[in-house]
Amino acid sequence: MRGAKSAKWVVGAAVIALAATACSSSDDSDSKDKAKASGSSSDGIVRAWWGDPQNPLEPANTNEVQGGKVLDMIFMNLKEYDATGKPNLEAADSITTTDQQNFTIKIKPGLQFSDGTPVTSSSFVDAWNYGALVTNKQLNAYFFADIDGYAAVHPSDDPGAKPTAKTMSGLKVVDDTTFTVKLSQKFSTWPDRLGYKAFAPLPKEFFDNHAAYLAKPIGDGPYMIESYTKGSSMKLVPNPKYTGPSKPKNKGVLLKVYTSSDTAYADLQSGQLDVLDDIPAADLPHVKEDLGGRYLNSPAGIIQTFSFPMYEKAWSKEGMDKVRLGISMAIDRKTITDKIFGGTRTPANDLTSPVLGATGGYSDTLAGDSVKFDKVKAKQLIEEGGGIPGGQMKLGYNADSGSHKEWVDAVCNSINNTLGNNKACVGAPTGTFADFRNQITKGQMTQPFRSGWQMDYPLIDDFITPLYATGGSSNDSKYTNKDVDNLIKQANAEPDKAKSIALYQQAEKQVIKDMPVVPLWYQNGQAGWSSKVSNVKENAFSYPIFTDITVN
Repeated sequence: MRGAKSAKWVVGAAVIALAATACSSSDDSDSKDKAKASGSSSDGIVRAWWGDPQNPLEPANTNEVQGGKVLDMIFMNLKEYDATGKPNLEAADSITTTDQQNFTIKIKPGLQFSDGTPVTSSSFVDAWNYGALVTNKQLNAYFFADIDGYAAVHPSDDPGAKPTAKTMSGLKVVDDTTFTVKLSQKFSTWPDRLGYKAFAPLPKEFFDNHAAYLAKPIGDGPYMIESYTKGSSMKLVPNPKYTGPSKPKNKGVLLKVYTSSDTAYADLQSGQLDVLDDIPAADLPHVKEDLGGRYLNSPAGIIQTFSFPMYEKAWSKEGMDKVRLGISMAIDRKTITDKIFGGTRTPANDLTSPVLGATGGYSDTLAGDSVKFDKVKAKQLIEEGGGIPGGQMKLGYNADSGSHKEWVDAVCNSINNTLGNNKACVGAPTGTFADFRNQITKGQMTQPFRSGWQMDYPLIDDFITPLYATGGSSNDSKYTNKDVDNLIKQANAEPDKAKSIALYQQAEKQVIKDMPVVPLWYQNGQAGWSSKVSNVKENAFSYPIFTDITVN
């Protein structure tokens, strides 16, 4: 089975993105005809809920869930993660090293992209160099920072940064099926990162005719894109060139864009949608009965948080550490998760996920009192720190997902009750996920905002480095701490896994102390499905395993 999602961000994790012109609704009299025209379960096609990605589908420029869902379907990486999150070789025949700094990668011979062109060593090397080059402005460039020569192609994240080279010195093509990688320092778990879709190979067309590629991306995975209408739908069909282990057991997937999770849920009940992996919070208490048991609720590598804009002086000046900590302690996580999410969320005790297990870096005590609901202490800390800037905190979220308003209102109510001021915290919606993400990545947020994380790969490194290292690819709060950066570097270089994890946890403790982000709860993966399909499962990243779904 196939695993990884690329994601992040999710910003969130089950975040949902819905386009303004979306389609399909249960009260749309034309919806059945539309579905029939574009594919339906009756012709072997699985119809699934979706939201438009933030950016065009370039692997190194996609770090949110909806785009990652598609990349997971159309690309096969050197490694892929199974349903439990375990990384296995797929496009790679072998990845070897004698010193944990210099790696030799051999890819399987005969691999092809869906357009029939070969997958070679250059397909990976060229893609990684493109992703790292600062002038290409790829959101996931940071994932290549460990490769020797990165500093020459990506000297800084400044908009006007000038590279002194176009390719990284640490990448060398040996022949069509062999290439070598030299890292800037030892990194024992680096190969396990290679299932993340930022490391996907790219076909020749990506470089020769970029516009054509963006209009209809080409990959080497189990599916290929047949058609895509932004704001409406994307149809994927089995890729006949794919030779990997996850061959589709259906005739394709129709991803349908929705502007409301409530509408999608209604369509699922009426049989106009087959798979929905975002059950509205209001429907969780009765979803099993509604769907006749066709519902799953399983642990996933997802944590929900909200972040402070540390680049705004109002939230980062002296004393604000107490205010940020007090806000965290003013939140009654248990009541909120019980009342709103009905057992599908668990109050967070660290910044990772229980799916890692204790040996993988999860801790149920690491955050300590900072995440314990304590009204007296919370109010004291907020007052000692100088109070909420401007007297009111506006907690930002995207309004196109079914559940964010509910929990944001609940979090604000808890903070307001603690402070005895019903206007101390209010929700601040943005219409769509894409607009919300654009504001965040441009550093335009002036108030705290919903965040969260869906793991890219099952290592504690993935919950810490991209989010809290200085310049991290998804460090949306722009948090920076030299001690954290140094501990991350030490952890990367440490060949002993247990010692490496201990160093990551030291970094994590410092982040918790600084509190640039408030841990809220761990999120399960959920999905409901129609009676027209079977074998619906989710992987550890909470993505439906589309290749395994069969149409009845």
